[in-house]
Amino acid sequence: MPAQTKARRDDRELVLGHPAPTLADQVLGYRGFRIGARSLRRRLVMPDGVVKVMVGFGEPLRVVDATGARGTVSGTALVNGMGTTATIGEHTGMLDGITVLLPPPAAYRIFGMPMSEVAHGVFDLVDVLGPAMRRLPDRLADGPDWATRFAVLDRFLAARLDSGPHCAPEVDRAWRLLRAGSGRIGIAALATETGWSIRQLQRRFREQIGLSPKALAGVLRMQHALRLADTGIPWAQVAVEAGFYDQPHFVRVFTAMTGSTPCRFRAVRDRVPDWDPQDFLPGLVTGALLKR
Repeated sequence: MPAQTKARRDDRELVLGHPAPTLADQVLGYRGFRIGARSLRRRLVMPDGVVKVMVGFGEPLRVVDATGARGTVSGTALVNGMGTTATIGEHTGMLDGITVLLPPPAAYRIFGMPMSEVAHGVFDLVDVLGPAMRRLPDRLADGPDWATRFAVLDRFLAARLDSGPHCAPEVDRAWRLLRAGSGRIGIAALATETGWSIRQLQRRFREQIGLSPKALAGVLRMQHALRLADTGIPWAQVAVEAGFYDQPHFVRVFTAMTGSTPCRFRAVRDRVPDWDPQDFLPGLVTGALLKR
């Protein structure tokens, strides 16, 4: 049975579940949620280098691009591909379901399609994984508890992983090097490490990971900056340590990515109580509750 971490109040329940040990390298975790909202609830979701699959069995979620760069999508079962700009999730009523958190190489195997086709957007789960997915929300909703629901997902994901394509070893190595260095490694160095040309690496990386190496590096640098900021380090020092030219450069990139300034983002995060976790996974700064 997967381990679980719970946060609960009368109108909401959040459960962080771990996949079966055989899936530990392929699935980052499950986030079970049951969140009631009498009025509009809005949550900013930061780019974080993770592919998210939401399987809901409650009211629909409305997803808006925080910068106005993309259109609006609504649904109960959605795939949120990797992108470089933040989104805002909105809902009223009871939002109920599970979010599956996937590293890009695993998402490539599970989806069985070029990850570039699901990057920079939010898509209906059936459009990505096919008509058989129509039954998955009901199967999860019928589960008597979170552990049972997570076990259903374990079996489903294991089958998809067994039959799906693998990333090229060169792509996987480049992705791991980018993550290990928090995005602070150039494309030329990545190409040298993989033995591919820059053009070949860019093309295959975008196909199998979703973003270009440069775009993903920017997301990872921003995540590193946000983790530093959560420790209380001043923004000017955060900018330098995370690989930005200076604080103004960091502020420009942050604002373009989120539609908000760093100080406003921190203020929003600071006013939410500890029992209402804002982040999907430990070690990632993935969101802020704009309106509860």
